[in-house]
Amino acid sequence: MSTDAQSHWNRVYTTKAADAVSWYQGQPRTSLELIASANLPADAPIIDVGGGASALVDCLLAQGRTALSVLDICAAALANSRARLGVDASKVRWIESDVREFAPSQRYALWHDRAVFHFLTDRADRAAYLAVLRRSLEPRGHVVIATFALDGPARCSGLDVAHYDAPALHAQFGADFEMLESRRETHITPSGAEQRFTWVHLRLR
Repeated sequence: MSTDAQSHWNRVYTTKAADAVSWYQGQPRTSLELIASANLPADAPIIDVGGGASALVDCLLAQGRTALSVLDICAAALANSRARLGVDASKVRWIESDVREFAPSQRYALWHDRAVFHFLTDRADRAAYLAVLRRSLEPRGHVVIATFALDGPARCSGLDVAHYDAPALHAQFGADFEMLESRRETHITPSGAEQRFTWVHLRLR
């Protein structure tokens, strides 16, 4: 696990409230809509990558989903979500790991990532991420992923980020993933700033 990345994100989540960071969403509407469009049964295994303190897992539990995993490099972010969920936290599998080093013990019907891929500015890191994703997906598995758009912020949380439009993001995953949908989203941060995102919904052929 990258100790530098782990230290950075633990520092963020121990010095800021979870609802004060720029990526906070009280209602992750686009995520929920794209996950719903996959038409998966309630017991389909779903993993939220980089979802440490996100409210997405709360919403999916409220929908009656029963096979949820949340992966994050940051122990403090995962602890935040477990505390927020209370007794319902036991219904979720919590995984503290650098996604590039994640060794999946099961396969997932859907991989969701709104938080990680655009921080992978190095080609080798992206290759490691994609290798893990392929090992993690079920046949015909879905990927719902967001990154900063071409006109998104230059940096986030003090770190450099990569920017994609939908064709470029799809190209990162290769021709054996079909594009089911793409979207642009303008996210309003807690401070009122605008951040533009690219979303794609892919399926393994």
